[in-house]
Amino acid sequence: MALLTLGINHRTAPLELRERVAFTPERMAGAFAELRAASGASEAAILSTCNRTELYLAGDDDCAGAVLQWLSGFHGLEPADLENALYIHRDADAVRHVMRVACGLDSMVLGEPQILGQLKDAYALARESGASGPFLARLFEQSFSVAKRVRTDTAIGENPVSVAYAAVSMASHIFASLQGNRALLIGAGRTIELVARHLSDAGVTDFVVANRTLEKAQVLAEVYGGTGILLSEIPDNLARVDIIISSTASPLPVLGKGAVERALRRRKHRPYFMVDIAVPRDIEPEVASLDDVYLYTVDDLHQVIEENIRSREGAAREAENLITAGIHDFLAQLRALDAVATLKQFRQRAEVLRDTETEKALKALRNGGDPETVLRSLGRGLTNKLLHEPTVQVRKATAEGRVEVTDWLRQLHQLEVQDDVVPTTPENL
Repeated sequence: MALLTLGINHRTAPLELRERVAFTPERMAGAFAELRAASGASEAAILSTCNRTELYLAGDDDCAGAVLQWLSGFHGLEPADLENALYIHRDADAVRHVMRVACGLDSMVLGEPQILGQLKDAYALARESGASGPFLARLFEQSFSVAKRVRTDTAIGENPVSVAYAAVSMASHIFASLQGNRALLIGAGRTIELVARHLSDAGVTDFVVANRTLEKAQVLAEVYGGTGILLSEIPDNLARVDIIISSTASPLPVLGKGAVERALRRRKHRPYFMVDIAVPRDIEPEVASLDDVYLYTVDDLHQVIEENIRSREGAAREAENLITAGIHDFLAQLRALDAVATLKQFRQRAEVLRDTETEKALKALRNGGDPETVLRSLGRGLTNKLLHEPTVQVRKATAEGRVEVTDWLRQLHQLEVQDDVVPTTPENL
């Protein structure tokens, strides 16, 4: 089974390209069927976050070219638009990549835990859609297990470092104190939950949470004593907030330049701090041109993130060792599964030969044959049939110079090397 990982991330592609290649939840189900049909892969999964879009495929052939064609076509791009940003990993390298992603070692924020939940969601969606199978199931479960060990056995997660944390940390550079400032959080997913927690820890007590589903907005807002509203109510609440942080799965912006301009006039140009974590973007890029607006995207958080990366580099080296061990375990499991399948086939073949020879012996006995003669014939026939094909193949292999086959034969059957037999090697031919 060949394994292929193909994708783009924050290191290889700018935000403008990443948002064009992002998969919206509404299109994900159809994407699985199209991807498998186009690639010929028997199993597939798709991870799409603000920082990366990755495809995981298992099948009999290397389908990288077909996947590139499909991915570009699905998003209305030319293959050339993606080629320079695309990375491809195969087999063991693909296993290592998936595990590094699960552990947060390939994230913008080194060791951030959120990606593990996103990867679990991606696997769950692939499984529910019938796109994932036993091979990817084993890969993801092993990756999740390694990620858990990394969290438990290293210090990579001790300090709260994430895109959400970086956004709040940047806000503290804009405002002398976050206490007394009001926050509008757009979305109600995991990222916004983290943002709300970090803002609360920093002293923000007045929250408005806007979401497409009012109930989800209210549930999150009530945790921090805030108010939940619909996305359509954002313009009516803009003037009374100071901090806006957005992370939704909307394919189109939910906050435009016009609404912000009107709110600024009502605020008498008191400054806004905004962070748009979403891909595609939630806030129109033109908002950044307005005076008194400090608008940042995920790509602008690099400086804050880099400072936190340095504290995790030692732990990351330990994590890489755990990942290497995890890869060895995973490959050993695959080899064991292959051995089980081979042994099953070997046993089935032996049983067919046994049943055939046994039936011949029973028939001879029913026809009045001498029992001793029949039994001896049964033994010879079974032995000859069991050993014929292995004997032919061993002779062929040694004639071709593959003398290690005889060593394996001795090991399998615990045969001793005879002293009067000269080993067949190139030196004594």
